[in-house]
Amino acid sequence: MTQKTTTLGPLQYGIILLTVATAVIHFSLLFPDLLFILNGLGYLALLLALYLPLPALEPYRHLIRWTLLAYTAVTVVLWIFIGSRVPIAYIDKAIEVALIILLWLEGQRAGER
Repeated sequence: MTQKTTTLGPLQYGIILLTVATAVIHFSLLFPDLLFILNGLGYLALLLALYLPLPALEPYRHLIRWTLLAYTAVTVVLWIFIGSRVPIAYIDKAIEVALIILLWLEGQRAGER
């Protein structure tokens, strides 16, 4: 039996960097607000599920990728309606929009629709 492994290239490193960046920002926002801590943990959990070399997760990578994309999109939409308009929030939303784009591109390259 052959085992498929996730190859990390520039696109994947970009996704990792942007996800960690937005998680760190969420951890630092209004600390110790539980909502921001949970949001940051959600980003990291989905990132680990996406790239950790666990064979049991392999059949679900496409679903995990789209879940991370949707999670990020929901975070942006909720900020539009109820978020604080502080400078770091605008930086974080730019990071999240870039993350959405990279996740979508990775899905397209993987042949997912």
